[in-house]
Amino acid sequence: MPNHALKQALGKMRLRILPFVALMFAMAIIDRSNIGFAKQAFQVDTGLSNAAFALGAGIFFIGYAIFEVPSNLIMHKVGARLWLSRIMVTWGIVSAAMMFAHDETSFYILRFLLGVAEAGLSPGVVLYLTYWFPQNQRGSAYGIYYFGVPLSLMVGGPVSGWLLESSPFGLSGWQWMFVAEGLAATVIGVIAFFYLCDRPRDAKWLSADEKSAIEDALEQEHLQKALHSPSTWRAALINPKVLYFTLIYFTIQVSVYGVLFYLPTRIAELLGTGIGLKVGVLTAIPWVATVCVLYAVTRYADRKGQQTRFAALMLALAAVGIACSTLSSSLTLVILAFCLAASGFITVQPLFWTLPTRYLGAPQPPVE
Repeated sequence: MPNHALKQALGKMRLRILPFVALMFAMAIIDRSNIGFAKQAFQVDTGLSNAAFALGAGIFFIGYAIFEVPSNLIMHKVGARLWLSRIMVTWGIVSAAMMFAHDETSFYILRFLLGVAEAGLSPGVVLYLTYWFPQNQRGSAYGIYYFGVPLSLMVGGPVSGWLLESSPFGLSGWQWMFVAEGLAATVIGVIAFFYLCDRPRDAKWLSADEKSAIEDALEQEHLQKALHSPSTWRAALINPKVLYFTLIYFTIQVSVYGVLFYLPTRIAELLGTGIGLKVGVLTAIPWVATVCVLYAVTRYADRKGQQTRFAALMLALAAVGIACSTLSSSLTLVILAFCLAASGFITVQPLFWTLPTRYLGAPQPPVE
């Protein structure tokens, strides 16, 4: 009976939780990457240099990094439902406010505030899923969550391109794009408050047996991790394994955002055109390939228990793809190279997150 109840609980959680958190992540990626689509028109209107644009794009991560750990500590205390909703609502508002960026200073301030507002979303969801899914299910669970990246860029690329070609209400195309996509994130954030549950015990859509089965499985894992993981967050910050995980994730993110921010510009250069709907459609191709690779590899790695091996393979694939994307002037070959790069650096991420969550555990919630 416990195994049957656990299996039923896992099936319900996959259908109820994972598509929605993937949607949340998709909106985050759209609001992070749309600056790449706005680049040409935004620089023409504001007079920003390439160096100033690159600095502003990167400042986002300073705000994000500073507030990431405090954000997750707050989430663990007040609950994921409230905190993840707060993150989405505030970052959507700040993203929409990008329409007011008219010079270097306002651009830098809004990009920094966007990072502050969004800080903790992705690691927060990674932590949130450890409240629901046992270790042997997390690779595929994180894989579905990371579907939000390629799906957002498959849809977001053409939509961003279309919005850039629109100019309602007297707004420039890039202003309208920021407003529309930012407010969409805010709406989903409001829905998240009413849709998500903090933990299995709060889920009315799980039976008593299902709640007991999943919480027993997670409790056993927590007791095992408590024997080996750092006892406080301060100890974790200087733990050699944590620092090693940080270095690995740093290399992944460098590859991710180099492609996200400059893929539209690279495709536009090869076409000899501005960034619009056509460029948006072509940039969607690597993300179609990524969906297929992400689904197949994460499920296979979970089934074989070889998440580490496949993570290394995917990171190597990303490196090859990024290198090849700079070596050709052929549109077809460059898109194929981006297919390799995107498939590699997106698929490695859910596999990577099975490693620190296997070793690190959150403190137990207080007994009610």
